[in-house]
Amino acid sequence: MKKILLFTFWGIGFLLPVRGIAQDTAYRFSLKENYTKKEVFITMRDGVRLFTAIYAPKDSSAMYPILMERTPYSCSPYGDEKFPLQLGPNALLQKDGYIFIYQDVRGRYKSEGNFQEVTPAVPVKQTKQQVDESSDTFDTIEWLLKNTQNNGSVGLYGISYPGFYASASLPGAHPAIKAVSPQAPVTDEFIGDDCNHNGAFFLLDNFGFYNYFDGKRSDNGENYSEVFKYRTNDAYSFFLKMGTLKNSNGPAYFNAKGKIYSEVLQNDRYNSYWKSRNIRTHLKNIKPAVLVVGGWFDAEDMFGALQTYQSIEQQTPGNNNNRLVMGPWTHGGWALSTWTKYASYDFGSNLNDYYHQQIETPFFNYHLKNKGSFELPEATIFETGSNEWKKYNTWPPASSTPTSFYFQPGGKLATTAGSNKSFDEYVSDPAKPVPYTSVLSGRRNNEYLAEDQRFAAQRPDVLVFETDTLKEDVIITGKIIANLFVSTTGTDADFIVKLIDVLPEAEKNPTPNPRNFQMSGFQRLVRAEVFRGKFRKSYEAPVAFVPNKIENISIALNEVAHLFKNGHRIMVQVQSSWFPLVDRNPQKFMRIPDATEKDFQKASIRVYHNSHIVLPIMK
Repeated sequence: MKKILLFTFWGIGFLLPVRGIAQDTAYRFSLKENYTKKEVFITMRDGVRLFTAIYAPKDSSAMYPILMERTPYSCSPYGDEKFPLQLGPNALLQKDGYIFIYQDVRGRYKSEGNFQEVTPAVPVKQTKQQVDESSDTFDTIEWLLKNTQNNGSVGLYGISYPGFYASASLPGAHPAIKAVSPQAPVTDEFIGDDCNHNGAFFLLDNFGFYNYFDGKRSDNGENYSEVFKYRTNDAYSFFLKMGTLKNSNGPAYFNAKGKIYSEVLQNDRYNSYWKSRNIRTHLKNIKPAVLVVGGWFDAEDMFGALQTYQSIEQQTPGNNNNRLVMGPWTHGGWALSTWTKYASYDFGSNLNDYYHQQIETPFFNYHLKNKGSFELPEATIFETGSNEWKKYNTWPPASSTPTSFYFQPGGKLATTAGSNKSFDEYVSDPAKPVPYTSVLSGRRNNEYLAEDQRFAAQRPDVLVFETDTLKEDVIITGKIIANLFVSTTGTDADFIVKLIDVLPEAEKNPTPNPRNFQMSGFQRLVRAEVFRGKFRKSYEAPVAFVPNKIENISIALNEVAHLFKNGHRIMVQVQSSWFPLVDRNPQKFMRIPDATEKDFQKASIRVYHNSHIVLPIMK
């Protein structure tokens, strides 16, 4: 598969949005009988031509809105007579009559020009040579308005990288743009999306992704070759054997042939490279209606969805058409025809029917066709644990109360304040890093965000704190902050904080699944995040730890909506490696991409009992 969903390229973190998904019988629709296709090159203001595929309804008795996806992943199938299995973000919209546009962004596949990773925005353009994705979108729309049978209204959408291009259409938006849906959009690649989380490099995903994405383009522009051959059935062993991050760019692997991969490794702090690619700061004075969509089990861009919505809210207070939808989806799972289960969760119904029929289709029809109504609240949020959709007038909801749960001696977690004198201690050994999953696989385990954490709890280098058995339901909805007070014998360290829902020992899985999960005592991951300790004071200017000096680290986990049921327990785990999802920290203050094997060292890490996690408990 090449183009709407769930194509994982050997451990790629970025799932390529693929249009060729299977359709239910009820959605089957002959595109060739109802649409004509035309391929054109559209010239941008600087003379660069972008390859564009136009699918227009054969029925010429009406004027149609334009619905566009701009992508670095190819707008194939190429050829005027070749059609994908589906047009648009869901199979319902293609029946409603739209002019569907797919465009290869500059420098990718058949489009001319030079490609840039998450193209930096140019807010004030003084010459025609100063271009960005906003200007390319603007110029494309100008051409389309003059050369298609349209009604003057334009919408954009996209998942993941195409989600970034949807976001990038918003600053200085063309007046014809009426509705935009950034879905799991790449947003800030150093702080929380794809490449890094809080400065910690996501090795497994990026190693595989850039091997494809950074490859050589074929002469006809229709394909890319791998930078090197990469196949494994055991990612943990593969990356441990590979050794240092420096080795990943050595002769056996990228060998400095991956332009973007080299840029990512070179820029190991929050410098101008990353800041210029942070679209959040440009989401000001937004005029089109916006529908931001994300997934609670999105391993790539959960941060991007949440932060795109928040950025528009904070910087465009007068925009009353900014909406957020967060469901129990993996990366782009909402684009599939069916979504009923994930990992050990069973949602009891097809959630995508609700999303497609009640949210996405009405959003575009209302804003682009003035058809029907669209009365979605500010935030439509799926609450895991209860399997219920919740609707809020603000996000996060004002009715949640930040409540601190302190780490206690003996592995307890309680709301009574802990002592800054006592602590728990573990030895973090880069030669034996804590795995992120118990599953043996060459690819990223896409279920790790809800995986049973008992495999980690048993290790001596993982600290475990848990509450007594809950006497009543506890609902948490909103922001999570972990405040750690720590010391280390090294000069740098990573800290991973995991929030876990512990099921009762007697509870069994009521609906056995193919993996025969044993649910008694299951430690189901709810949310987790990593923080590279040297960035505790500043992402721009990292600071070494003074050995054995107590330091405070505040870690913002992605937001949450989860019910801990009566009889369950709330658990927190703390560790200093998450391998090979995240690269190993040598636990020595330095540029990690330059580290050699001799730089990696063990460290004794103490976590003091005034450390706590702040949970947003609903009243």
